[in-house]
Amino acid sequence: MPGSVKGYFITGTDTEIGKTEVTLGLMIRYRTAGRRVLGMKPVASGCEETPDGPRNADAKRILAAADSPVDYELVNPYAFVPPVAPHLAAAQSGVEIRFDGIRTAFDGLSRQADLVFVEGVGGWRVPLGPDGDLADLAVALGLPVVLVVGLRLGCINHALLTVESILWRGLALAGWVANSVDPAMALREENIATLRAAIDAPCLGVVPWMENPEPAAVAACLDPGPWS
Repeated sequence: MPGSVKGYFITGTDTEIGKTEVTLGLMIRYRTAGRRVLGMKPVASGCEETPDGPRNADAKRILAAADSPVDYELVNPYAFVPPVAPHLAAAQSGVEIRFDGIRTAFDGLSRQADLVFVEGVGGWRVPLGPDGDLADLAVALGLPVVLVVGLRLGCINHALLTVESILWRGLALAGWVANSVDPAMALREENIATLRAAIDAPCLGVVPWMENPEPAAVAACLDPGPWS
């Protein structure tokens, strides 16, 4: 992975398939390799209302994993309480999600780190607002993409469609991570083998089913080769 890269965009084949755990795992891997790392979750819905404003549990974990203290608003510039799709949550809150503000926050984090890991929201084509959907945001940031594939029935179709869209957008697919979200998945290894053969990008790791996944345990499942 080229040294000029300032970050990676972490997306997934769906919502609730482990993007945050993989984001934190990647942050640990890069930190172990001696890089200064920060993370970002630009858009989040389903946040908790606090005296300081809406706060997202995943964004707070990413903030806590940072190499240096940064403001919450840089990590999560768009936080919404309604637990619905982000463009709908934004509309209910009377806010428009704009990419300029996200880019400004990303640039602010980039000045304090070697790499910034940007976690998406939901799946790859989730609508965000007038500037476009999540895929458009990845294009606007110009970052290579890491795809988290949630291993369950239907994951091959979801993964290949997402890969096709990533490449069609002209973005680099840095790699993909297989994450076991269904402990009872039939023919798990055969599905992984099919994905390895079909995706022209490295598999960065296979994460087994974990009832309570910890970032360090996820990091241990990621291939250290690309990070050295």
